[in-house]
Amino acid sequence: MIEIIHLHTFAANQTGYFLKGTAADRIEQVSIDSRKIQNGTQTLFVALEGTRSSGWHFAKDAYQKNVRNYILPPEANSPELIESLYGANMLFCDAPLEALQALATFNREKFSGPVAGITGSNGKTIVKEWLAQVLSEKYRVWKSPKSYNSQIGVALSALGMESKHQVTLLEAGISKPGEMQSLAAIIQPDLGIFTSIGSAHDEHFEDLETKIAEKCQLFAHCKFIVYRKDHTKIHRYLEQHFTSEQLVSWSEQTGADYTLALRPDGRHTKILLIGKDLTTYTFSSPFRDPASLENIRQVIVSALVLGMTAASIQKGLDLLHAVDMRLTVKQGIQRCQIVDDSYNNDLAGLEIALEFMNQQRQPEGRKILILSEMHQEGKRQLVLERTIRLLKHYRIDLFVGVGKTFEAYQDVFPSDSRFYPDTDTLQQNISELNLKDDLVLVKGARTFQFERIVSSLEAQVHETVLEINLNSIRHNFNYYKQKVSPGTKVMVMVKAFAYGSGSAEIGNYLQQIGADYLSVAYPDEGVYLREKGVSLPIMVMNSGARHIDLLLQHQLEPVVYELNALRTLALATKEIVSIHLELDTGMRRLGLEEQDLKEAITILEAHPNIRLAGLFSHLATADEAIHDAFSREQLALFERLRQEIRSKLSCKPLCHVLNSAGIIGYPEFAMDMVRLGIGLYGIEVSHKEQAKLQLAVTLKTVVSQVKFLKKGTTIGYGRKGVMADDGEIATLAIGYADGYDRRCSNGNAYVQINGKRAATVGTICMDMCMVDVTGMGVREGDEAIIFGQDPTLQQLAEKIGTIPYELLTSIGRRVKRLYVLD
Repeated sequence: MIEIIHLHTFAANQTGYFLKGTAADRIEQVSIDSRKIQNGTQTLFVALEGTRSSGWHFAKDAYQKNVRNYILPPEANSPELIESLYGANMLFCDAPLEALQALATFNREKFSGPVAGITGSNGKTIVKEWLAQVLSEKYRVWKSPKSYNSQIGVALSALGMESKHQVTLLEAGISKPGEMQSLAAIIQPDLGIFTSIGSAHDEHFEDLETKIAEKCQLFAHCKFIVYRKDHTKIHRYLEQHFTSEQLVSWSEQTGADYTLALRPDGRHTKILLIGKDLTTYTFSSPFRDPASLENIRQVIVSALVLGMTAASIQKGLDLLHAVDMRLTVKQGIQRCQIVDDSYNNDLAGLEIALEFMNQQRQPEGRKILILSEMHQEGKRQLVLERTIRLLKHYRIDLFVGVGKTFEAYQDVFPSDSRFYPDTDTLQQNISELNLKDDLVLVKGARTFQFERIVSSLEAQVHETVLEINLNSIRHNFNYYKQKVSPGTKVMVMVKAFAYGSGSAEIGNYLQQIGADYLSVAYPDEGVYLREKGVSLPIMVMNSGARHIDLLLQHQLEPVVYELNALRTLALATKEIVSIHLELDTGMRRLGLEEQDLKEAITILEAHPNIRLAGLFSHLATADEAIHDAFSREQLALFERLRQEIRSKLSCKPLCHVLNSAGIIGYPEFAMDMVRLGIGLYGIEVSHKEQAKLQLAVTLKTVVSQVKFLKKGTTIGYGRKGVMADDGEIATLAIGYADGYDRRCSNGNAYVQINGKRAATVGTICMDMCMVDVTGMGVREGDEAIIFGQDPTLQQLAEKIGTIPYELLTSIGRRVKRLYVLD
């Protein structure tokens, strides 16, 4: 929701052409996606340029949902469109994004409370979320939904500010010079928070100082700026460009405005704060890892600046979620899927969570929403109306409301809804929901402690987890897509269980974000995707005529790589079947040779029911610069062969030869389609542009036990491990049956626990392994990163002499997959 705006009033201050069609121009909501419109009569549709198509192409869809107010680009100003939007108000302007940002600025300037602007390389979203949680002990807070910090995201976030809110928290992210100026104009923060500076997007900036200067544009008119003084380059720039009255620094060392020292306290951490006036406070946190403790200290100082008392801050800290504060999909009891968003609850976040839920593979059972009251959202009746509208829009089969408000207003909800006064009552009666094969979204305000509900519903499975970050998947997909021309299609390889990450979940997500094709190794993989709701074209790498009925039934497109298979397939059916013809240009694995083409063309001409959908080859050495000449020979040969085939046949098959490494190395040969594989997960095997990708997979487990051992004690099977000195080992709940390769044994690899590296000790067992944690303060239940940011998947593969593909595809099925949306 936004503060009420009238489009004609806004249009009067914009450059462009305003076509008035109706006096009904009262705007309460803004949409950039016609699929998400719920109340069209009060919605403004802003047509932005997308990666695949222009937003104005969906203006008619919005019109069908009763939208009568539009911001459109000049190219949309045609008699045909105007006629199809008869009676609507239309503002045609050169840059609809700039108009959206101007609208957001207009809404922000009507807000009278303090606004905090948060920027930095890492920690922005967590600091924002945690600070909102702490501030909500005293204030009614509006914050950016999730990680909405881009040029579009900040505008949409600022449009959510209303007069009922007392404090607003908006985060701002940039990837290149010149972006912060427009974000600063929207946010206009009173308080600035600079979390950190790192290497993200370094390729677009001359140096680190240039990037710091760009980020600091956000703080131009801030009354106060909170930052950690130990980040010396940030401190130096702020000190040179802002007054001492504006700067509020903190550090573990003396000399800052606030000194915040850490003291371990059992399974908690004490944070001792000393102010400039020597006032002392003590805070407690369940977190012990360095990143969380840095974020918490940013929160404490920022909350103090915003007028919170130490007691209120501690009350908020007690409620901070001790696990990932992100949307995750978990395996549940009775084959259910649980979408966990149990730490936070507001209307904007509810819509995001429902959209995320909608992107998951559809259940055989019901779509269920378990929702708590929203204490921060103001007028109850309005909140209930919008909640019910969301239930209808996202076709929720069963609504479960927790809290006295829902009980009091249960008559306005669908008749089969369930209501419980509190979390305890729901937990005691959870069996009443009769969960089986359902998709369940659990979303609650932190005070309701819905993590207990998630724990009750979550299947008790292996504690080792492969976490797949869907934001990173999207980033990497878009990165590779922009390397080729806009008309080039993208096929994504989802064979081998989507490189171990879950083919149905990844396939459905790729369908949502704009993939054109998928490819699998065997027919049963394609059938599984079809059964899980994937409708994209699917190429099957290994199939034969014996599978023809299966291929036809599920609209799968087989690869044909030898003449006999082509002959057999041609005789096996009279129905139309689409195939992809593989040519061997140098891989020497599978594929037709040049001398086979004449007969292949003859067969295809004689059997018009065999439709040549694609023509492709595979580069053998695209990831190795030393073999550049050989790769170019392959590309030249493929180009010659495809021209020959196209000249003899009337069809125009999609030609594709580039894999992930090829897209980076030879984008000029993208042709009609490219095949994206390992690069989707943030692994750039040619090592040319690794820094531009985001790692999408993290394998983690937990510490089962910690033992103190004397010098000389032997460890594990065969007594291969030996303690060089007195010390501690930790046993982890992962072994080679989970995909942790036995070559990682005896110090050949390390894991990360609480920000520190712990080397393996002894031989990797089937279900467990041991690591040296001497002096690290490790405790049972601590998280251990097998690969992620450190060590990376590439580093681990190199240490044991293999490749990232092998490690990913070796991860066992008993390892739980978590799908995360930041």
